[in-house]
Formats: sequence, structure tokens, C-alpha cells
Amino acid sequence: MCGIAGHLCLGTPGGISLELIEKMTEIIRHRGPDEMGVYIDDWVGLGHARLSIIDLAKGAQPIHNEDKTLWIVYNGEIFNYLELRDELLRKGHTFYTSTDTEVIVHLYEEHGPCCLDRMNGQFAFAIWNSKARELFLARDRVGIRPLHYTIRRNHLIFASEIKSIFQDRSVPRAIDPEAVNQVFTLWTTLAGDTVFEGIRELPPGHYMTVVNGQ
Repeated sequence: MCGIAGHLCLGTPGGISLELIEKMTEIIRHRGPDEMGVYIDDWVGLGHARLSIIDLAKGAQPIHNEDKTLWIVYNGEIFNYLELRDELLRKGHTFYTSTDTEVIVHLYEEHGPCCLDRMNGQFAFAIWNSKARELFLARDRVGIRPLHYTIRRNHLIFASEIKSIFQDRSVPRAIDPEAVNQVFTLWTTLAGDTVFEGIRELPPGHYMTVVNGQ
């Protein structure tokens, strides 16, 4: 288990706080006690709390592709990553780690969102394309790995856990009565909802692409 967090500008670049990304990551450190990592530029900040399982020495996240135009933070496990890695090597991709995380980066580089069709596993991840200024969020088919988000002050804020999002003090902390009714009626909220107003979850088996603020 690992934890991911991030902030994306939807309008004018700037306003990405390194301190905030670090706080968002630190609060979910229990998900990944071994290591913390951050990527930040004018448009996005990505944080990762790592539980080291594969490639203990070189697998620190965020991880990038060959020219550092794609950056990923990832929580999960891809069971067929070795087969996918061999296929990507034959296509000319080069790797600097032996992680399944880096396989996802190159698989996305090769296939775009259709990379999800090739992946057998459980996952929640964010890939930032710094060249196209495009963010790609995805969650596994069953929803084993969590991924929550909200939009506040022209920023998209996302994380593995809601308390990480609440590290941004501009995000309101208000219970959604309709969602609470869903919990008492159905034992859980409907897909996409949470018990907090304005906080959403990416539903299982879904992805989100954010480009040009849309």
C-alpha cells in the first residue's frame, strides 16, 4: 500500500505550494512509511508516500519516462507488469528501474488511456504530461485502491485519502446529508459520492483526463 496526493492548476499557472504537497503526503505516511517523494512545477504538485516492495533501491516515486515529460505517482500492484515490460522493451522503451510503476509510465506513453485495457491489477495513479500540460487519473476496475478529489479555487486537488485533501485549509469540511442517508440506506455512498460536501471519488473502473482546465 502506498499513498498519492496532488494539486493541479486549472487556470493561470502558479500557486503550487511545496509545503502543502509535503503536508498532504505526510498525513498519509501510514500508507507508505518507507519513503516520501515530490514532483512540482508551475502547474502541478505530486506527492507520494512509499511502501517499498519492488526495486527497493531505485523505485522512489514520482517516476518519469526517458525525457522526463511524463511523471507518475502510483498506489497498487500490476500483476502482469513483467510481460508488459518485455513488450515495451521490444518497442524501444528504456527503463531506469525494475518497478511496475515505470511500466505504467511507458505503457501510457505507448497507448494513452487504452493502457488500462492491458493492465491486470489493482491501482490508483496520476500521470502528469508536462509537455501537453495534461493530468491523467485512473482507478482499477473494482475500486480496490482509493482516489478522491475536489475542485477549489481553480485547483483540482486529489489524494488517496480525504484527510490529505483537507490539508488544504481552503477546502470546506461539511457533511453531506444526502450522502449520509445513502450510508444508512445502502451501507455506503453511491459511486462517486463521499460523506463530505464537494469531495468526490473517482468511481471504480474510471479514468479522468484534465487538460486546459477542463
